Amino acid sequence: MLGANAKFTVVSFRDEQDALKALKSGEIALLATGSPTFTNSATKGFGFARPIFYDYQGFLVNKAMGITSPRQLAGKKTCFISGTEIEAQVESYMRREKIKWLPFPFQEEGEMEAAFITGNCAAVTADVSQLAYERLAFKSMAKNFEILPDVIAKDPLAPTYTLDDPQWAAIVDWTVEALIQAEESGIAEANVSEMKKSDDTVVRRLLGVQRGYGQFVGLDDAWAARVIEAVGNYGEMFERDLGSGSVMKLPRGANNLWTQGGLMYALPIR
Repeated sequence: MLGANAKFTVVSFRDEQDALKALKSGEIALLATGSPTFTNSATKGFGFARPIFYDYQGFLVNKAMGITSPRQLAGKKTCFISGTEIEAQVESYMRREKIKWLPFPFQEEGEMEAAFITGNCAAVTADVSQLAYERLAFKSMAKNFEILPDVIAKDPLAPTYTLDDPQWAAIVDWTVEALIQAEESGIAEANVSEMKKSDDTVVRRLLGVQRGYGQFVGLDDAWAARVIEAVGNYGEMFERDLGSGSVMKLPRGANNLWTQGGLMYALPIR
């Protein structure tokens, strides 16, 4: 969005709380995937763009055990990291669904993964994105494990910023909307130039053919076209980084466009 010669630095953090502290202090300008929770918004003063990944807590199971539903975990051990929101949510889910499970808490992920891979527990529960990474760690055995589609708890992730720079907030917000709108409108990384010939009003506004829209976020009219040419539309990004074209192999599910049964719905550019 800022141009080909923009200078920026990517910083990684051990966990979200450390990242939020860095954001609050001004060490970073943007947290790519923060949790838009009640406390982060209401008490910590952070702002959030639209969620870019609707993550959720689920279960990773061994296909050989024939478990296709959380109800089949009755009487079986389920592994999780103790003292976390994951623990609170799985306990709540099991009570709500009246499943008589056997909790198997761990302090270390490595120990938990060892218990799972040796069959000492029937399932691991965590956010699906984390489960997908854990599955990758099993390397050649990864194909033996699958993530159940059942949603234990919601955990959407969104670009996060402080509220002291409204222009930056608007740029972040509308970059997300532009990526989703690009997919809705059929604009892809490879066809931006061709799509500029479209007579569709939304496409013309998005790609800067119809002048005057960049000024509203303090950028030139080609800002959204630059983003799409660099990374593709939202769907291309998902497939490349999380979906079928990636090592993660996550289904889009709720991250599909609204026209395909998902939650991704771009706000109007007008």
